[in-house]
Amino acid sequence: MSPVSPFTGTPAPPLPLRRPPLDSSTSSSPPRVIRKASGHTPPPVHAYSPPPSRIPSLRQGYHSRAISTSASFPHAAPQRQSTLDSDDVDAGTQTTEAVITDGEIGDAASVFPGSTGPGSRKYGSAISKLPPPPTRIIAPGDMLPAVRPPLSDDESDEYTEEEDAKVKLANAMPDTSRSSRRRPVLKCHKYDTIQVQTQTHSAIICAAGHVYVAATGHHVKVYDLSLSESPILSLDHKDVGLKELKVTSLEFCPTQDKGRYVWIGTKDGHMHELDVTTGKLMGSRLSIHLNAITRILRHGDEMISLDDGGKVTIWMSAAAGEDLHLASAQVRNSRISDRQAFVEMFAGKLWTSAREATAHGARGPAVRIYDVLTPGSATRSVLPTEHVGTITSGTILPSHPNHVYLGHEGGFVTIWSTATDDGVPVCEEVMRISNSDVLCLEGINDRLWVGGRNGTIAVYSVESRPWIMTNNWIAHSNSQSVLPLQKIAVDPYSIDKIGRLCVYSVGRDDHVKCWDGLLGADWQDTELFKLEKSFSQFRNINILFVSWNIGATKPEQLSGSKENISILYDALKSVESPDIIVFGFQEVVPLDKANVAKFLKKKKGLEGASTTLHAEHRRWADKLVGAVAFALPDERYKLLYAKELVGLLSCVMVKTKELAATRDCAAHTISRGVGGRFGNKGAVAVRLLIDDTSLCFLNCHLAAGHRRVRDRNADAAAIIEHERLFPVLETLDETLALVGGGDGTMALDHEIVFMSGDLNYRIDQRRDAVVSSVQQNTFQNLLIHDQLTKEMKTNIRLRSFMEGPITFPPTYKYDLHSTEYDTSEKRRIPAWCDRVLWRARDATRVEQLHYQRYEPDISDHRPISAGFRVLVKSIQHDAREKMKEDVEAQWSVREMQLLVNARAFYTAQLVL
Repeated sequence: MSPVSPFTGTPAPPLPLRRPPLDSSTSSSPPRVIRKASGHTPPPVHAYSPPPSRIPSLRQGYHSRAISTSASFPHAAPQRQSTLDSDDVDAGTQTTEAVITDGEIGDAASVFPGSTGPGSRKYGSAISKLPPPPTRIIAPGDMLPAVRPPLSDDESDEYTEEEDAKVKLANAMPDTSRSSRRRPVLKCHKYDTIQVQTQTHSAIICAAGHVYVAATGHHVKVYDLSLSESPILSLDHKDVGLKELKVTSLEFCPTQDKGRYVWIGTKDGHMHELDVTTGKLMGSRLSIHLNAITRILRHGDEMISLDDGGKVTIWMSAAAGEDLHLASAQVRNSRISDRQAFVEMFAGKLWTSAREATAHGARGPAVRIYDVLTPGSATRSVLPTEHVGTITSGTILPSHPNHVYLGHEGGFVTIWSTATDDGVPVCEEVMRISNSDVLCLEGINDRLWVGGRNGTIAVYSVESRPWIMTNNWIAHSNSQSVLPLQKIAVDPYSIDKIGRLCVYSVGRDDHVKCWDGLLGADWQDTELFKLEKSFSQFRNINILFVSWNIGATKPEQLSGSKENISILYDALKSVESPDIIVFGFQEVVPLDKANVAKFLKKKKGLEGASTTLHAEHRRWADKLVGAVAFALPDERYKLLYAKELVGLLSCVMVKTKELAATRDCAAHTISRGVGGRFGNKGAVAVRLLIDDTSLCFLNCHLAAGHRRVRDRNADAAAIIEHERLFPVLETLDETLALVGGGDGTMALDHEIVFMSGDLNYRIDQRRDAVVSSVQQNTFQNLLIHDQLTKEMKTNIRLRSFMEGPITFPPTYKYDLHSTEYDTSEKRRIPAWCDRVLWRARDATRVEQLHYQRYEPDISDHRPISAGFRVLVKSIQHDAREKMKEDVEAQWSVREMQLLVNARAFYTAQLVL
């Protein structure tokens, strides 16, 4: 009986049987023709490719209709259409296959009616004569049809061009895997921070050595960080004899006594000069501008002031060789466009850009370049090579003096060459370095400092592609959240005044903080690491990993075949007397709503004790403890941690004789299912220190589904970059075991990190090709199509991880109690879902002993194990202190040369 039409209430006419669409926009390949093996080789079946214009695409709405293969393929078995992957609610792929038995395969004409013979690509008459789909007319008052849901990633055969562009863009972003979290605090001041009280977060700051001048509303305050963190001087409108003093800009003027006189620009267009040593007002020029003075720039022996109306005033000393003072200065005026959001002076030219709307896809924003120091010069207007956000900041790197770097909203940086034949800058490159706006830029030495909305300062090395993030730390935050940066600036006067290159940042937390622009602590740490063998003792330990997605089976199901019974014994004997055993199981319970809800209701108890586990997890933990005792009777082990997350279970066991060397153990869970709210996907993280080496073990279950590579990458990134995994390590003995200036709270703070589990990365090949390669024992050829192998070459967060050679067939997905890969309707493609990866600060300190799989058949995954010999260190602190003194002396020499180079650069740029 025909279904009733939702449009007219009458029985709908039957839909004609049609071939599945072969449009290239909706399918990466035509329907697959799979031969049932029977011993003889049939003649080849040639690909059939009708014109796309004659067949409706998925985007025309036919994807939701039931399609019968038998109409176009008379000898074909009914179509198989995949559904959702059992281990994730949205992890399926949709395919169409025709299965043809031996003896049923003839030439192309028998398979494709209407064709003219083998190899023919003629448009088949059986298809070309199909009637058009029926037209349904919606009468007034009829109900509208339900909106079809959009295709998921797993239902689409290929990513769109836009999605591919996003993936390429993400992989081209800076490599953050080795960045240091150490805060480069400047130690030459008595105080490294000042607090400026303001309710509008609009403090205006300028600095010269120890002296900082801050304008907040109607007050100007002077701080001397060599004396106090409180202001030593404060002025308001009464001190300058005005009705009000609304400060809008500040800058020190270039006199012989550098850093003594500061110029103050106001909202009413007035200019004042203040002696910061005496607090005396040296002079004023009232209404020199008719609009608010937005910027004051120092350029050689001159000063340049700009206002909102586009007026530019160049201030020059009254006579050659004299100091420039406001009261006696001569002025010359010029003009630029009004209301410029960005204004900076680079190589004697004024670069400006307005906050103006740009059509989507159009190039922009425009950059206007003025030579205000040369009367009558032409204005240049240039555009980036592609559309980016509004310009927020700009700088020149001393190591690249012929390039200008501009920061944009949207996380972009544009790179402009100024060394052109006609003198007009050219945009050479557009790079995205962040997922949020670039608010501040400053080029220092050979590094680019970037401030963003998340309160962090990131430092990049720009020599390689992609860029490398060398440092990243939270600069401005309060007890509740991180806060955006307002300004990053270098203080060139600090070179002569305090013998350091000081960088200061201003944040919306109303603080000004000082940083070491040369990052001396990181240089010293790198040099000490090179000398580590001279003040440390080393020894080897063996670590064994066993990873298995057990598919919600129970311990008592390890019975029947020899492989089922001996799996744990064989895995435990794969490494001789392991010092640490790490079991990582996935899907200990079914990943359904009931188990997720049960986990959410779990009371917060003592972490780590096996008694806090649910019954299913506890039974497996007890089974593992018993298996270790049986397989390794000559050694005694302690269950250090047993930690669960819905289907995940991590059990870490340590030899009792190693317990004295083991300390600072901790565990944590990271939920990644359904946008990070549920634990059906995620990780269990365990941290421990053995001697003076830190180890982190991540047992992961990432997003399922063949096409969900981006989701798996996002899960992996969220796990390894989680900021609050473990308690802070504070003592010297603890912090010496960490890397990258970390405090031990993140996974990447640890010297050696292992990531294992059901990572769910798949093989980008057709199922029959993969199965055939496995049967012929040529599956090594499939590794170039393995998603994880490809991601470890390009993904910015996975690049730092390594993996041993894979010499075993794919571990997923098997029929239960069988050696056959999935023969259900879904016919999933076999894959190496189960993996063990690692990263180490020194790769030579981790040696893989084996990497193998086992053959129990109680789950749809095969378990794997990996053995490692790890070199751990014990630091001799007296010897290290002596080496540290030598390294500090070397840094003093190096720092002096870097300061000389920096002073030469800032002199050439006419800011000194």
